[in-house]
Amino acid sequence: MRELIPLFPLGTPLFPGIVLPLQIFEPRYRRLMRDLLAHPEHGDRRFFGVVAIRQGWEVERVAPAEALYDIGCTARVQAVRPQADGGFRIVTVGGERFRLHDVVVAEDPPYLQAEVEWLAEEEAAEEAAGDTDGLIVPGTADTAPPCDDGLDEVVASVARGSLDVLTRGVRHLFTRYVAEVSVLGSGDPDDEPGEPMLDAETTVLLDAVSDDPAALSYLVASAALLTTEDRQALLAESATRRRLAMESRLLRRELTLLQELGAVPVPLQQFATPMTVN
Repeated sequence: MRELIPLFPLGTPLFPGIVLPLQIFEPRYRRLMRDLLAHPEHGDRRFFGVVAIRQGWEVERVAPAEALYDIGCTARVQAVRPQADGGFRIVTVGGERFRLHDVVVAEDPPYLQAEVEWLAEEEAAEEAAGDTDGLIVPGTADTAPPCDDGLDEVVASVARGSLDVLTRGVRHLFTRYVAEVSVLGSGDPDDEPGEPMLDAETTVLLDAVSDDPAALSYLVASAALLTTEDRQALLAESATRRRLAMESRLLRRELTLLQELGAVPVPLQQFATPMTVN
């Protein structure tokens, strides 16, 4: 089923479980905050949709649906601090993913709204494995589909084991990646990476998601210095295993680039000058 929700375009996508602090200046988004605060504090309506901008900055001046990516994530408001000038400082957390079908531009409310379809996560063991056709179960033909409960359990067990291995691999690659970026970012050519050394914040975050493959995948997607296109592809992927497999390939690519070029990539958004103050 589709639903109409408030929309907040940003220069990069938001991922489930990721904290997003914002400072609200623009009149239209001040109105959005007032509308959200009109809902009960402990209800489930204090959220807006975040979508990444594909082109331009003032998306209302072009066709909004074409200026925005089609997969987004809700930002659920966790804390609000009103400012003396009428603005707000807020803290949000990524919630549910959605597919954007249409964008509504109106005078009232002045902010964008979107007609969205909610996207489900594929978290069952077989679904997280992508598909069972690629799993070879001992004692069966490679192409034989599961035909009874016992075989289903074997397939599920193989899938869970595969996911565990992939999760450990991505965590290791991400640890190496953060260490490489940290060394290169320090600007000290004599500072050798050696054993991966992580800052306290990254260590805490990795420990917090160590037993949650989906949370790890979203942490990596949000923290790695990837292009918006790469991040969008990760956000659009519904199966944790396939998302982790994609991140494994991306992290290997990024590590190679870091080691070959000896420079930290800078997101393209840092070179853009947005026309709005948010």
